[in-house]
Amino acid sequence: MNENISALYNTILKRKIEGGEGSYTNYLFEKGTNKILKKVGEECTEVIISCKEDNKEEQINEICDLTYHLLVLMAQMNISVEEVSSELEKRRNKINNFKGERKPITEV
Repeated sequence: MNENISALYNTILKRKIEGGEGSYTNYLFEKGTNKILKKVGEECTEVIISCKEDNKEEQINEICDLTYHLLVLMAQMNISVEEVSSELEKRRNKINNFKGERKPITEV
């Protein structure tokens, strides 16, 4: 999986640098961070909705869409796959790190 994610990220970076007429990725970069954030939010919601149903194919498709948009966001924010991988490695080594339930939000 890591190879696929790295390959996709590299393609996304290439689009960011070189552009590409008709490229959806290029379109997102042209629209900027707010558009990319909106798409990440939309895709996250779609993952949640798909997981409420019993359709594994749809769940996988939505997870892939979210992953793609997260990679675009990472490229926009200059965060590499290696940086995320390194942080995940650190977190994997943590044991007994549960801090309890979050306090409920009472005011916004």
